[in-house]
Amino acid sequence: MARLDQMAESMRAHLAHLPCPTFADHPWVEGPPLSQRRVALISTAGLHRRGDRPFEGLSGDYRVIPGDIEAGDLVMTHLSTNFDRTGFQQDWNVMFPLDRLRELVREGFIGSVAAYHYSFMGATDPAAMESSARNLAGLLHGDRVDAALLVPV
Repeated sequence: MARLDQMAESMRAHLAHLPCPTFADHPWVEGPPLSQRRVALISTAGLHRRGDRPFEGLSGDYRVIPGDIEAGDLVMTHLSTNFDRTGFQQDWNVMFPLDRLRELVREGFIGSVAAYHYSFMGATDPAAMESSARNLAGLLHGDRVDAALLVPV
């Protein structure tokens, strides 16, 4: 990952002045205990299955990633030149912690892992993602997902 103290001053200033939403400090909805929840991953690392269409630009679309995917079948096409892929290359769980979710199921900490997970392209304007996010909400509901682990990159 790029560090602010290693970026050019113009980039640091730009990032420091980006709008950031605020949220209430309580859940939007109530749900079952964590040990009974079905959890999906949603990443902004520009991840997709090998052979799937790579990300191009900042269109706000997403890619579907099956829950039984293996590390070698996941590819990253994140576009930013400031993006360091080293962590992902060494351990996919840095940006897509599916192995950790599987462990949490085995330990009884969470109920189950979703059948599908999703990745967007980071740095996309949230307004461009709204339509896709609404569509994704329907897919999550259909998969009986009641918790999402957001992995911003």
